Amino acid sequence: MTSLTSIAGPLLMGAVFGYLLQQGKVTSCNVIENQFRLRDFTVLKVMGTAIVVGGIGVLLLVDTGNTKYYVKDANMLAVALGAALFGIGMVVYGYCPGTALGAIASGSVHAAVGAFGMIVGAILYALSFDWVKAHILNVWALGKVRLPDITGVPDGVWFVALAIGAGAFFFWVEASESRAGRLRG
Repeated sequence: MTSLTSIAGPLLMGAVFGYLLQQGKVTSCNVIENQFRLRDFTVLKVMGTAIVVGGIGVLLLVDTGNTKYYVKDANMLAVALGAALFGIGMVVYGYCPGTALGAIASGSVHAAVGAFGMIVGAILYALSFDWVKAHILNVWALGKVRLPDITGVPDGVWFVALAIGAGAFFFWVEASESRAGRLRG
């Protein structure tokens, strides 16, 4: 029974995640491309909501003793380079990895072709990892730290600030989109 739930649980969660991506309209490359053109903020709204809700959920799980943080090394050069490559890839491809899988599930052929490129990129990264480890991962490496550790500001304050910032950003985006709609219409 355990092996069945270890397979069925993730499949069910993946299907629900894909369905929610589809309902949020972020499996459309047009929505993602228009995010980068500053014409459609759907992606930021969906991801911002996910980050705030997920962050608060993790905070509650940690505070209640149901889990603990697993902190990876903060290798800032690697993060900066990875973020730049991810952003460029997302603009060129029109998807992030999760939305690409959702688009593939809804029948997008170009998303499937791009997913092949992601697989090739992952293989190339694995093959070059020794070089990356020697020349990139040890540059600007801060160790296992988190923002609360560096700043002395408690986790709860960070999450409240994140939620308030996201709420203010969402309010601004909605007001801007409403104003732009009135100007067009």
